[in-house]
Parts: sequence; C-alpha cells; structure tokens
Amino acid sequence: MLKGFFNVPVPVNEPVNTYAPGTKERTLLEAAIAEARAREVDVPMYIGGKEVRTDDKVVLTPPHDHRHVLGYYHKGSRNHVEAAIHAALAAKENWENLSWEQRAAIFLKAAELVSTKYRYRINAATMLGQSKNAYQAEIDSACELADFLRFNVAYMTEIYSQQPPVNAKGVWNRVEQRPLEGFVFALTPFNFTAIAGNLPSCVAMMGNVVVWKPSNAQIYSAHVVMEVFREAGVPDGVINLVYVSGTEAGDVIFKHPDFAGIHFTGSTGVFQDIWKAIGENIHLYKTYPRIVGETGGKDFILAHPSADIAVLNTALVRGAFEYQGQKCSAASRAYIPASLWEDLRGRMEKDIASFKIGGTEDFSNFINAVIDEKAFDKITSYIDRAKASADAEVIIGGTYDKSQGYFIHPTVILAKKADYETMQEELFGPVLTIFVYADEDWKATLELVDKTSAYALTGAVISRCRYAIEEATYALRNAAGNFYINDKCTGAVVGQQPFGGARASGTNDKAGSMINLLRWVSPRTIKETFQAETDYRYPFLG
Repeated sequence: MLKGFFNVPVPVNEPVNTYAPGTKERTLLEAAIAEARAREVDVPMYIGGKEVRTDDKVVLTPPHDHRHVLGYYHKGSRNHVEAAIHAALAAKENWENLSWEQRAAIFLKAAELVSTKYRYRINAATMLGQSKNAYQAEIDSACELADFLRFNVAYMTEIYSQQPPVNAKGVWNRVEQRPLEGFVFALTPFNFTAIAGNLPSCVAMMGNVVVWKPSNAQIYSAHVVMEVFREAGVPDGVINLVYVSGTEAGDVIFKHPDFAGIHFTGSTGVFQDIWKAIGENIHLYKTYPRIVGETGGKDFILAHPSADIAVLNTALVRGAFEYQGQKCSAASRAYIPASLWEDLRGRMEKDIASFKIGGTEDFSNFINAVIDEKAFDKITSYIDRAKASADAEVIIGGTYDKSQGYFIHPTVILAKKADYETMQEELFGPVLTIFVYADEDWKATLELVDKTSAYALTGAVISRCRYAIEEATYALRNAAGNFYINDKCTGAVVGQQPFGGARASGTNDKAGSMINLLRWVSPRTIKETFQAETDYRYPFLG
C-alpha cells in the first residue's frame, strides 16, 4: 500500500502472455477470434448512457481481409455531438462531487475487467479491427490499458495528497484539485487500443466529463472498451462515445463556451489545425482550454562504430516493422557507420526474408496489414518514388498488394542523401530508411540526427562506448522525449517510461505519469486563519 493519507493498491505492470503454441491463453484467444469472425456486430454510439443508432451505417472490416464484414457502426452528425456535450454537462455536478475513492474504484474495476473477463475479447477485437498480431495486441489492448487504469489511480491519489507544509501557527493551508470547468474532448488514434481507452478515462478519473471520438479505424475495439467502462460503473454521461467526422465534431466543440480542453493523439497536421481553431475561438470560452497532444514522429536509431551488431540488427527489425511500423515510436530512420554496414545489411536481409506476412488469425505471421487503403496508397507512393529516385535505392522489400488486404512488404530504403524525403517525413508504415555515414563523422552525424526532422518523439543510440553514449545522450537531448540506450526506440511501459515528445511531436505531457493527470485539474489554494488580526496597524508604525 502507498504510505500516507491515501490507501490504494500499489500498481504493478500487468504480466504479458506469450501466446506460444500449446498455451492456454492461445487456445482462449483463438476461440475469441473465431467467435468475433462468426458474427456481425451492431455498434451504437453512447450518449448519456443511451445506445444511439442512426440510418447511416458504416461497414467494419479487417484491414488484412477487407472482404469480410465484422459488423457496422452507426455514423453520427453534429446533432449527436451537441447531444453528447449536453449529456456530459448534465452529468458533471454529480460526477465531480463523487468522492475520489468511488472514482478510483470504478477504474480499478475496469482494469480487472480488461485483464480478466474481457482480455481475449478486446485482444481479438484489436487483432481483427486493427490488424495487430497476438503479441502486439496483448501488450496494447490488455496489458497497457490495465496499466494505464491502475497507475493513473495511484497518480491521482498522489496528486490529492500533495499539500503545503504545516509550518504557520494559527493558520491552515491546503490545496484543492478541482476538475476543469466544462467538458473535455478526447480524440483518439487507430493504432493503440490502450491509448484510445486512456485518453478519455484518465480525464474522467480526475472528475471531468468527456466527449470521446475515436478513429473510425478503431471503432470496433473502442466499442469493447466502452462496454468495459459501462460494466465497471462509469455513470451515464461521464464518457460519451460518438462516431462523427472530425470536421463536424470540431465545428461544434471548438465553438462551445464550455469547452475546457482536448486530449489528443494523432497527426501533427490535425493537431496544429486544432490549436489554430482553439486560438481563433479563444474569446468564446469560459476558461483557457487545456491543450494536450501527442502527435507524429520520425524516430531514429543511431549506431556508433562500437555498436554490438546483433543488438543493432534486432533493434532495427523489431523497432521498424512490428505492427507494420504504425507506432508513433517506430524506427523510421537509421544512421549506420560504414564499418558496420555490410554485416548489418546481410543480417537484416536474412531476418526480413524470414518474416511471414498475412492475417492476424494465423499466429505465425509476424507482419500483418496496414490500417486502410488511404494509408496503403500513401506509403506505397513513397516506395515508388524511392524506386525512381537517383537519391535513394530500395534494397529490401518494396512490394505490396491490396487485393485481399492492405499488405506492404517490410521495406528498407538506402538514402544517398541525408535529407532524402523518407529521412525527414513521417510515413507511418513498414518502411525504414538508412543513411550510411563515415565512421569519422560521428560528431557531425549527431548534429545531423538532431536537425534533420521536425519531430522529437523517440530515438535510440546503440553503442558499447560509454563516452559515445554520454555524448549522444546530451547532443540529442531535444531530439527525443523518450530516449533509449542499446534498445529499440519502441515499447514504452506505463510506470516505467512515461511517453511523449516535443517539437512537432506534441506537448510532451507524458501519458502514463502524474504529469499528464495534472493537466486535467485546476488547483485552488485555501488559507484558513484561526486567530485573525483585528487591528490594521503593524508594529513598525510604533
């Protein structure tokens, strides 16, 4: 238990199942997948606790098998956004006045549901709806979501327990952490079910009410997350789930006087547009809204000539290609010393050639599909330009096919110029671009890594030289909010590596830490005097 005034369970990270052949969890997950594929679901919006359906139904299909129908969701309009705001504000007074212990209990129960009763169902939904393999889905939708919920409860209690020191006679000073005045908009991405669950829940945990709009490509698993919240006891109207276009949502939300903040994960361009819209409407709001966002990345792995070649190779093939490179943290540019290049190239070619590619239902597939046709077309356009460019060469992969699913073979581009477009721009797919530098240019390469991209989310240095590690850690201090030494640049764990970056990568408010939760409260200091003065005259007046 935590010591002090508050008495809550000390969180520990949820153990990750392996899903190795013959394990019980593999059998249970395969059954959950088969059950999900065998039926078509009807996915409503949730507004004020009511299931809302419309005449505009949109099909849900697996990215790796786009001819198979998983079900349909009910698309909403601006009227549904307005209704969700109304429902949130109607629920606000009761929710914010509920004692913190009751809110904590709700989300601790949600964590238990995710890690037990709903574990295989939410993993299956993530595998089918987002084309994520069993191990990646387990880490994400079961373990990380449970971790967010449990650790955030602990962070919440720490925040409430922070009080001024008692050192003034006759006076009692205290701090009250209030929910924000209004409602919060949670806008969540397709690539992590855990992020989609965390963005609205951590805000609600602090006593706020939420309008939640998930990515259309994540609605299938968002529906399961919402069922967890409802079963855990989140009251009607506290978290409202709507499926509307971003334009319609923004046009209503960013012009509403009770808009109090946005919790966002998505693209840099969208976040910048949101920031601009908030600025243009700032005169409409009762308070200055909290703007919290984690956006894109052009994440790097930098190898020093002393790097362990096996460590480097694994960091690259895992960091670049797990979940098809569709992680904000995925390695998408690498800087390799010339002395290691030929050996590394051979190892990468061998490993990538061994990858099996296909649907998530076959657990032997390491690589699955990218999320949708729009992403497929964008990523393959970069590959095609690299094939035609004099400044780059596609040395591994480069093939793709969308006839059955949106499959892109893991691709490695060798850039002949350090500023080639795929060294700078975020692709969000299974494409790694490598620049080979002369060993003696280590210091210049540090500067190159820092200045090449506008992003600053994750990065890694691979080296056996402690002087080089220290040099890189300092030189790249602004280039990555999450920095890794002798590891891949993905895989941040809640409670261990709070996640977020700066520059074009976001506000660096660190999901999975107390820092993030502090953005969703507004402190009030209270001073109570027990022996008040009764004469205005100070002693110095004589």
